[in-house]
Amino acid sequence: MNILLVGASGTVGQAVAKELEQTHTIIRAGRNGADVQVDLTSEDSIRHMYETIGRVDAVISTAGSTHFGPLSEMTPADNQKSIDSKIKGQVNLVLLGLDYVNDGGSFTLTSGILMDDPIKEGASAALANGAIKGFVTGAAIEMPRGIRINNVSPNVLVEALDSYGPYFRGYEAVPGERVALAYVKSVEGAQTGQTYEVY
Repeated sequence: MNILLVGASGTVGQAVAKELEQTHTIIRAGRNGADVQVDLTSEDSIRHMYETIGRVDAVISTAGSTHFGPLSEMTPADNQKSIDSKIKGQVNLVLLGLDYVNDGGSFTLTSGILMDDPIKEGASAALANGAIKGFVTGAAIEMPRGIRINNVSPNVLVEALDSYGPYFRGYEAVPGERVALAYVKSVEGAQTGQTYEVY
């Protein structure tokens, strides 16, 4: 398969690419250092990415920024970062990408554990993750041409503990290679509308 991987340079994206490139062709997309450039917060940038690469068999998003900070200090602008990037960015990958995914293809988005198991300073991230799960569930019953859609909800990764460890005290981090298997299941399997939890 030809698979578009958005967020390929991130911690999750690198693990997914390593697993899938063994048997598939990976087209890496991101802000920099990728085969094609894309800014998830820009509809024009997403359109240009699809026009550049053409048709694919699957689209995976491991991208999307969220705001972390105390609720009492969070501003609407802070929260908007999560909405524009992780929610709208991933949803727009689907809305603008439907015509570029082959019949029977798939989309796999990324949510996260905070929608189910919250932490302090993580309300905005929890919002974004829950929104993605809801979108996937609702969109699955309307996808055209046999296209499937799922999302992966990972715990904090072992490889990301240097950056995110202080937020996730008490959580049992999961290795990137284990998280990557959920994306393989989504792409190569037959299910749709699913949330693959890797907790």
